[in-house]
Amino acid sequence: MDPETMRGDSGIGGDVYWRRRMSLLIGVLVVVAVVAWACSSSGGPEKRSDAQVSPSPAPVTDPLLAGLRTLAMGTASPSPTPSPSKTPRARRAGEPCDDKDLVLHLQGKQEIYASGARPHFIVTVVNTGPVMCKADVGPRALEIRITSGEDRIWSTADCVSGPGTETRELQRGVPYVRTLDWNRRRSSGSCRADPPAALPGTYVVVARLGEHKSPKGVFHLR
Repeated sequence: MDPETMRGDSGIGGDVYWRRRMSLLIGVLVVVAVVAWACSSSGGPEKRSDAQVSPSPAPVTDPLLAGLRTLAMGTASPSPTPSPSKTPRARRAGEPCDDKDLVLHLQGKQEIYASGARPHFIVTVVNTGPVMCKADVGPRALEIRITSGEDRIWSTADCVSGPGTETRELQRGVPYVRTLDWNRRRSSGSCRADPPAALPGTYVVVARLGEHKSPKGVFHLR
């Protein structure tokens, strides 16, 4: 083999030869890639991102389906409308008094009673309702009770003769007044003919009517 030829293959001439072959190979690969991309773009299905494109509902062409859709939209239950609050019924004159409309108060004449003096009390019931009402103010319903510690000394509800009821009309704002003198003797359900007298000491008196209870009144017997 000619030394010049060998020098040309391994020297500068050889580098040029291999560079040309490499350029030709790269060009062929680029052409193949372009052709493959063109085929996939024109013939393949187009892909869309679900986050960017939302499918639109297909128009209903079937008359039966259209009728069902219209019926469903027309019969959809509407949102419930809140019912208006009920107005409380106005009270009528002459009806039984409501406990919340009554005010009960008891007042003693004095704090200390000398020997032989009878304790005196004033009880008032006031109707604060809008109209006149009726209440039982008999000795059982409107009870006045006297105690000494845990000892029940006397009560208007003991030994009541007759039905023991007394219905009164209470006008709005007009007090019903009852006065009472205690004979300083004990009472009980046995209704003794000669009950024992209360001893000197400290006593508490309270009035009761339905759910109402007056403030305690404290007094002393000498």
